[in-house]
Amino acid sequence: MRRLFPVTDMTALNPQVSDADREWSLDELADAYAYPEGEERWLRANMVSSLDGAGQHEGRSQPLSSDADMRIFGALRGLADVVVVGAETVRLEGYRPARAREAFAARRAAAGQGPAPVIAVVTASLDLDLSLPLFASPLVPTLVLTGAGAPAGRLAAARDAGVEVLLAGEGAGVDPARAVALLAGRGLRRQLTEGGPRMLGQFTAAGVLDELCLTVSPTMTAGDAQRIAHGPSLAHPTRLGLASLLEQDGFLFSRYRRI
Repeated sequence: MRRLFPVTDMTALNPQVSDADREWSLDELADAYAYPEGEERWLRANMVSSLDGAGQHEGRSQPLSSDADMRIFGALRGLADVVVVGAETVRLEGYRPARAREAFAARRAAAGQGPAPVIAVVTASLDLDLSLPLFASPLVPTLVLTGAGAPAGRLAAARDAGVEVLLAGEGAGVDPARAVALLAGRGLRRQLTEGGPRMLGQFTAAGVLDELCLTVSPTMTAGDAQRIAHGPSLAHPTRLGLASLLEQDGFLFSRYRRI
């Protein structure tokens, strides 16, 4: 892997004299993707896109990924206090509880973090399979974010199953600003969302997204897959600034921050 931006070593631009083929350690990746200090909360998204703009292939992101992309995926989780994910993505991607990883144990302990990030599932309908390990046997208790108008029967069933439900909206849906504030109020200030596209579109429209980690996969998919963010258009496009750019095997790993 090589760093293309910011350029700290001019040899990185020449693969013949750089260590572009060397796999970065998890510590190096963690340093490269460290959360900024001094922020009350910071929400970053981690997404992958094909060259022709698809965020998924046949409903899943895995076909667009690579070994390096999955290492960055693991590093971002290893740094986060909480992973915020939509219920549809939980169903499509077969989400399991986050696991403790020895490679991040010392770093997390030094930062006062638990052994693994909390998974927070955003859902308006509460249509969840509560028997899944994500809810029934997580290392760290899974949270559910919904609105005050969620179906009463499903709300009661979730609470009866021991799932902690946070009300983050007045109606059936979730207010993104309230959701991130509720999580930050619980000390979960290093926030990571992994989608899906509809939820990322809502969080973008609400103006609560601070950072986008976008993997550009050197693939073409065609088809009618959604982009990484889906929903109503913004009145004015949101402009982000490039913070870093890495490359390996034709995959580009970009990181953009709010300006």
